[in-house]
Amino acid sequence: MATNLTTLEVSKRAKAGKGAARATRRAGLVPGVVYGAKQEASLIQIDPRVIMKEMIRGGWRSRLYELPIDGTPVRALMREVQLHPVSDQPIHIDFQRLAPGEKVHVTVAVHVTGEDVAPGIKRGGVLNLVRHSVEVLADVDHIPTSFTVDLSKLDIHDNVRWDDLEGTENVTPMLQLPNFVIATIAPPTVDAEMVAEEEAKAAAALAAAAAKPGAKKK
Repeated sequence: MATNLTTLEVSKRAKAGKGAARATRRAGLVPGVVYGAKQEASLIQIDPRVIMKEMIRGGWRSRLYELPIDGTPVRALMREVQLHPVSDQPIHIDFQRLAPGEKVHVTVAVHVTGEDVAPGIKRGGVLNLVRHSVEVLADVDHIPTSFTVDLSKLDIHDNVRWDDLEGTENVTPMLQLPNFVIATIAPPTVDAEMVAEEEAKAAAALAAAAAKPGAKKK
């Protein structure tokens, strides 16, 4: 299945350099660059609200974008967003232009479903999401927006591995481990905490008894 495109409105900017970038920011826009596919880099500017919307939306590192540059739609990945150290507002953005048939490294987010009906969770188990994202090598036409972990049938001590994920077709994980763990349902820790609490109470009671006048020393 082809990857869905998200169109972002950008416009070209005429000059490079720090002075030109500052002028772009004073105009209320964010300077950026589109590079890759063995073509000359394109200088662009974009509304910061558009960038923030994508970042808040999540999954932007693996989302395929379409940028209209000089009247030509360009497919690209949002590679880096530089944020102001105080305001956390975007101050520069990099896009990677993609060529047809190209393979790229992307970081894909892991989403969890079925947590509310998972037998292990209902019995007091605790979800341990080992990997919140996975770096993969993907064809530009088949970049997954996310991977899905289905917990609906998992009990305590069960786990979800790479081969169990949904949406891994046409991608290769970069982690060099065989069928690595993505998530587990760990046993409840309440029992252990209760035992520790009872032991602490017993120790305190013994100490109090030993401190009473007339207590026999052993």
